[in-house]
Amino acid sequence: MSFQRIKPFLYLGIFYLTISLILRIVFLFHPITTVSFGFVEMSKILLTGIANDLFVFILVSIVLALYLLFLSESKYKKPYGPAILGILVLFFLYILLVPNNIFKQYGGSVAEIALAFVGLKTLCFGLMLFLPHKRLKIRNILYFITLFLYVLVIIFNAVSEYFFYNEFGLRYNFIAVDYLIYTNEVIGNIMESYPVIPLFSAILAVAVLVTVFIYRKTQSGLLQLPDLKQKLVLGGAFIIAVVAGFVGLNFTTGIRSSNIFESEIEANGLPRFYWAFTHNELDYFRFYPVMNEKKAEKNFLSQFTGHNLERNIVSGQPEQKKNVVLISVESLSADFMEHYGNTQKLTPFLDSLANRSLLFTNLYATGNRTVRGLEALTLCIPPTAGESIIKRENNKNKFTTGSVFRSKGYDVKFLYGGYSYFDNMQDFFAGNGYGIVDRNSFKPEEITFANVWGVADEDMAKKAIQTMNAEAKSGMPFFNHWMTVSNHRPFTYPAGRIDIPGDAKSREGGVKYTDYALHQFFKMAEKQRWYRNTVFVIVADHCASSAGKVELPMDKYRIPAMIFSEGFIRPQKFTQTMSQIDIMPTLFGLLHFNYRSEFLGQDVFGKNFEPKAYIATYQDLGLIQDNHLTVISPLRKIRQYELKQQKNALQPEFNLYFDEIAVKNIAVQNKNKKLVDETVADYQSTSFWLKKNRLNR
Repeated sequence: MSFQRIKPFLYLGIFYLTISLILRIVFLFHPITTVSFGFVEMSKILLTGIANDLFVFILVSIVLALYLLFLSESKYKKPYGPAILGILVLFFLYILLVPNNIFKQYGGSVAEIALAFVGLKTLCFGLMLFLPHKRLKIRNILYFITLFLYVLVIIFNAVSEYFFYNEFGLRYNFIAVDYLIYTNEVIGNIMESYPVIPLFSAILAVAVLVTVFIYRKTQSGLLQLPDLKQKLVLGGAFIIAVVAGFVGLNFTTGIRSSNIFESEIEANGLPRFYWAFTHNELDYFRFYPVMNEKKAEKNFLSQFTGHNLERNIVSGQPEQKKNVVLISVESLSADFMEHYGNTQKLTPFLDSLANRSLLFTNLYATGNRTVRGLEALTLCIPPTAGESIIKRENNKNKFTTGSVFRSKGYDVKFLYGGYSYFDNMQDFFAGNGYGIVDRNSFKPEEITFANVWGVADEDMAKKAIQTMNAEAKSGMPFFNHWMTVSNHRPFTYPAGRIDIPGDAKSREGGVKYTDYALHQFFKMAEKQRWYRNTVFVIVADHCASSAGKVELPMDKYRIPAMIFSEGFIRPQKFTQTMSQIDIMPTLFGLLHFNYRSEFLGQDVFGKNFEPKAYIATYQDLGLIQDNHLTVISPLRKIRQYELKQQKNALQPEFNLYFDEIAVKNIAVQNKNKKLVDETVADYQSTSFWLKKNRLNR
């Protein structure tokens, strides 16, 4: 009898472990996994992975266990049956009719979900109460549905994890949480990127077949339900299993390899998703290496004039109040451009513009998400652990690029081809004094092509020209920050623009079309009266991919950036290591602005400039300086790598580019303590100032 009770868990568990094992093997040999494993390493990955999966399955089986334990015939007898039905009806009416019920206080769709669940529960209980001769049949149907939902979630999760790994080379993280929140964009992206109908049909077909098999093997357990004594024994055994699952998962998730692919492949995606969902930001002082706060601030601020956070920048030359157009280009890795060694001629316009610009050849993005790039260019501060400040609650009234321009009498706007509520951009930019021009600003006739992420970049280019013409007529100088969208999966764009079809859905096509759209923008801009009085800053928000052999693969953070203005900016190449947060302070220096600064980025032409760059994920925080990469991580871990210069055969002048293949991990006793202290000081100070609201205007 007892074995009959655990058969559903046994069959579902075997199915889940099998699917997870297959997925893990796929990850081991996936092209994005750019590292090979020996037999011992592979065995360790698979065994640790199986343990993770087993503990996770025990925990997610709680719902099934409660469902089976509450199966009973006695609850339908008088007086229990009518009383339970009455309570369910009253609970349903409470959710339906009470305006400020407990579920509605949570916001979102919680109340609707609760209403649907309680309504179905009430209906099923009523049918089983008043139709006792149909009770077994109804119970079997509900049992089949319960099994089907478990099987469907197992398969769907595996497919989702595959596509997520295929995109990012990682298990679930904050990005997956974003995908859950921004369902319209994400579902639209999936619909446009993948063969959804065949894929979902296959998932449903497999789920039905597996459910039928498990149902036939286990349905006999519903013929004779356990009595109270048996339920107590089974319930107690399951409680012990759940405790063991929590303890075991806590132990196995604490095992972390120095090889990022090993850590990701042996992990289970569900705990990663839960962690990301519950940790919007990490408390630096709880999880990371720390030092004396005053010492940290003194160390960090030594690079700035006056050694103060708040400091006056004085140029000594007349200010140049030129219009400024900052273009953040979606997912434009440096290696897409010919100037950085690419031979596919994907960016002919940008490469030609680079020859006439101040080109930064050794610049690194702070992160691997758009919001990180926007944060770096707007706030000019190093990234902090957890989610970007743009996504946090306390994201308004900050000291920003826009606030400097507004203090000089500029009209300040953020331009975006999609709906700017996505990624909290509207809340952030509007809350920091920017005007918003997004898809809501378009008339239907102004849109020639759009996908789920927004209007095509060339349509946004036309809208940008209209916006700038209107601003120029006001007599005020303008600063417009335009975020492009077309170089993003599904990589669709208008047909006939480039030699790659608009429906080919290729990344190369997305890059080349974006280059085409920017060319169209500049051709239109050249005809405007304000053109020669305008400085154009073009920089990527992040690279196209962030997967690599180490926590922070440098080649997946290197981005192109250039500043162009005919007759004002002298064409040259700046080859020293620099950060994305240095772009705008450098621009203010070129414009000879006098202003009060709280930026933590540097003017690369300033006399105190220190060549360095910040790169980070949601957890790992890195500093590139003096041919070393120092990484600090939760649990106060510190890793340091020696970087060896790799010359680019096609572009030999870029000998400052460090390929991750040349990265060598340094033993603990040989770490460069000065660089470790600098890394800790920079990130600790930034986190402290944000916590104390010191970086506000």
